[in-house]
Amino acid sequence: MSRKSIPINGLCFDKDGTLFDFATTWEAWAAAFLLRAAEGDTAHAAQVGQAIGFDLDKRKFATESIVIAGTPQEVTATIAPFFTHMSEAGLLEMLNEEAALAPQMPAVPLVPLLTGFRAAGLKLGVATNDSEAPARAHLDGAGVTGLFDFIAGYDSGHGGKPAAGQLLAFAAAVDLPPEQIVMVGDSTHDLHAGRTAGMRTVAVLTGGAVADQLAPLADVVLRDIGEIPAWLETQ
Repeated sequence: MSRKSIPINGLCFDKDGTLFDFATTWEAWAAAFLLRAAEGDTAHAAQVGQAIGFDLDKRKFATESIVIAGTPQEVTATIAPFFTHMSEAGLLEMLNEEAALAPQMPAVPLVPLLTGFRAAGLKLGVATNDSEAPARAHLDGAGVTGLFDFIAGYDSGHGGKPAAGQLLAFAAAVDLPPEQIVMVGDSTHDLHAGRTAGMRTVAVLTGGAVADQLAPLADVVLRDIGEIPAWLETQ
């Protein structure tokens, strides 16, 4: 049976760089968090920024930054040596507090798009390497939490990407076989997770990766999630 003969009944989205524009949210977060953690010492904040691939002066992430696809716990472990007066738990709490406050810029108008998917009978999920609490805060701020059947962060009990645990948990929660679900994401972590779970994969270019990086792992590379309805019509 060809993949096109299998119906698509679910969509599972990454959050940052997929539902929301990555740069708008996380460049503001990085500057605020680093300056807070460094207690206003810009030289120290810039030094820590280099460790996570963030240029504080230019307010810009490197394409290989751990923040793009890593979990808050991984980011915390990377910067902990720069803050020996603080516990990793304290750093993680501060990181999540600033993440919840970070400005959100939807990649496209989310309410009409997601409402349309639901009207078409699709089950919807979010699988993010962010913590669940700030992820829910971001979705609440956009007014879309209630449009999702499933929301998981790396700390929700299913692990983080590129492992497939979150995606398989979504499939179980909505009672769909993985082959009827599409994983939508902006990083190779997202697409590896989707492939490992046995799902189709859609890559979008609203994150930190470029098409050449994503194409080998994706069924299709789209400009943003707003192009998904047209793609679904071809499946």
